[in-house]
Amino acid sequence: MSEESLVAIILAAGKSTRMKSETPKVLHEVCGKAMIEHVLDAVRQAGVGKIVVIVGHKAEIVQAALAHHSDVQFALQAEQKGTGHAVMMAEEALRGHAGTVLVLAGDTPLLRAESLRGLIDEQQRHRAACVVGTALTENNAGLGRIVRDAAGTFQRIVEHKDASPDELRIQEINTGCFAFDSGDLFAALRELRPENQQAEYYLTDCAEILLRAGKTVLAVNRLDIQEAMGVNTQEQLAEVAEVMRRRA
Repeated sequence: MSEESLVAIILAAGKSTRMKSETPKVLHEVCGKAMIEHVLDAVRQAGVGKIVVIVGHKAEIVQAALAHHSDVQFALQAEQKGTGHAVMMAEEALRGHAGTVLVLAGDTPLLRAESLRGLIDEQQRHRAACVVGTALTENNAGLGRIVRDAAGTFQRIVEHKDASPDELRIQEINTGCFAFDSGDLFAALRELRPENQQAEYYLTDCAEILLRAGKTVLAVNRLDIQEAMGVNTQEQLAEVAEVMRRRA
């Protein structure tokens, strides 16, 4: 599979008032480099040749900071209506693309290229419509849970706020990293409905939509919980930086 057939969509439109900073969240530095730059590095090392960054809050600042990357395009999410809505904004940039699409968050600087390559390989080997990257953790508060049937087959992702008491006890969580077949992704996005407590379009609902359509959807434990660590506060920024220093 050539690099040209591998695309990544990186979500970088969020406001994140909890950072208490005028700097767009994804531009906060971890070990001397903007968070999103670490994500870009991992994506390229995984073999991706084209990257679409979804911008929104202070879009012009994020675009200016990344303008020197020749393999990066931008798509604007003018209104923040959820992760699914954000990915919808990339459809025009990816028109005509056929192949694997990684969807990742721009505030997860601890992602490893080998983990992303693992998701790509699973998607291509099984010709899956969607591969959900998962991790295991007891500290699952606030994280989407991976719901499986008695045989261990993936059924759906349930967000923390929408989870039942039994689902809240699940320790396998959604990392927010996905590998999709491009055509299946945008077909599923068109069926999304904001029928949840947040009234948002959840990207995670695409997995269940594709399953109902008879497509192959897998949830694979290819990441460790540190890779799923998103940064929403200055405290989390410091924690991620400490993990990165220990890795070095």
